[in-house]
Amino acid sequence: MPDDLEKPSGQSLVRKLATILSADVAEFSRLMGEDEEQTLRTFRGHKQVFESLVEGHRGRIFNTAGDAILAEFASAVEAVRCATDIQAALRTRNDQLPPNRQVRFRIGINLGDVMLHGHDLLGDGVNVAARLQTAAEPGGICISGSVHDQITNKLSLSYQSLGEMSFKNIQVPVRTFSITHAQGLGDLPSPKPRGAGGRSAKWVAAGLLLLVLLAGGAYWASTARERTRAEHAGAIATATPPVATPPQAPAASQPEPKAAAPPPSQSTAKTAPSPRPSNPHVDSPAVATVAASSRSSVRYDGVYSGKICYAETRKLPERCYQAKGTISGSKISGQWRMGPEKKMSVVLAGDVAKSGDVKIQIVQRDPDIPRPGTINLTGTLHGDLIDASGSFLNGRPATLNWHKDSGASH
Repeated sequence: MPDDLEKPSGQSLVRKLATILSADVAEFSRLMGEDEEQTLRTFRGHKQVFESLVEGHRGRIFNTAGDAILAEFASAVEAVRCATDIQAALRTRNDQLPPNRQVRFRIGINLGDVMLHGHDLLGDGVNVAARLQTAAEPGGICISGSVHDQITNKLSLSYQSLGEMSFKNIQVPVRTFSITHAQGLGDLPSPKPRGAGGRSAKWVAAGLLLLVLLAGGAYWASTARERTRAEHAGAIATATPPVATPPQAPAASQPEPKAAAPPPSQSTAKTAPSPRPSNPHVDSPAVATVAASSRSSVRYDGVYSGKICYAETRKLPERCYQAKGTISGSKISGQWRMGPEKKMSVVLAGDVAKSGDVKIQIVQRDPDIPRPGTINLTGTLHGDLIDASGSFLNGRPATLNWHKDSGASH
């Protein structure tokens, strides 16, 4: 133990149990390297919000260094409430910035024994919180098992267990959880589970992929053999001339009738192979015209519903929700509200071609966010199913898979 931690009077160090919140900015060096002044302005604004929320939840900031912030709370519940409020408030501020200029905090929270050193706190209780913060995704929160035990059934949160994680310079593995959803605040970025379980899952996935590849190879080889046989048989049939059937000899008891020899043209017509009889239901030009006209006038009118999904990214989890729209003639439209308080309005509009090609645009407007979110989708309508895919303007993939509601008119 360093000598400067000892009190001059020789008294023992003061210890206490505290909940420590550790936070720092993800990719801070890159942000500073690209634009120092803008990064510092954004960071200072974020830090003011951070400090205000810590104070509002009866915590105190006891140390800062560069982009790192350490705060102490007497209650694990208040610490986690503060962390979720911080991420929600900073997400609203970051949404007004380009994706590559957003300043996102990673937060780790631990409940443990700490030592007082003036106004500062030291010890494993602080170190574990700092390590948990490195395991969190930008904009996310990781907590230790000791915090999880204290807040279970006290807060409306969803968690994902990351198992027992080993951190640098921490002697004992730490039970680690990621907060994936906070009621009223929405989803939070969460890392994938690590450790032995993750490695097993990777081996299982690799095994399944190998089986799929082997099955696909066998199917392709079988298909290729069948195709080769069919082509070979077709070539033989094309190369072999047709064999004329000899006329049947008349019966001995019946004299052959004498008749004038037919003209050469008629004799040739009899010996030539007969043309394939036409099928009036297929070959008739009038029927073909009616069928084509019928196909071109197919209408898809009706109500369609199903899932709209936003793909998982490095910073955001996958998200799906139910929605519906109406096709009338060559247009598709829909409108609904979403979010915890149904504040976000969503408008869908697009075109449906006679061929079944579909173009859709979805615009999301949130009163708390100045810039609307826009998704452009393209796809097809086949049978009673709409399959379309596209992306947000920031590149996040999105898909739409709808089916026609039963009882809808054709």
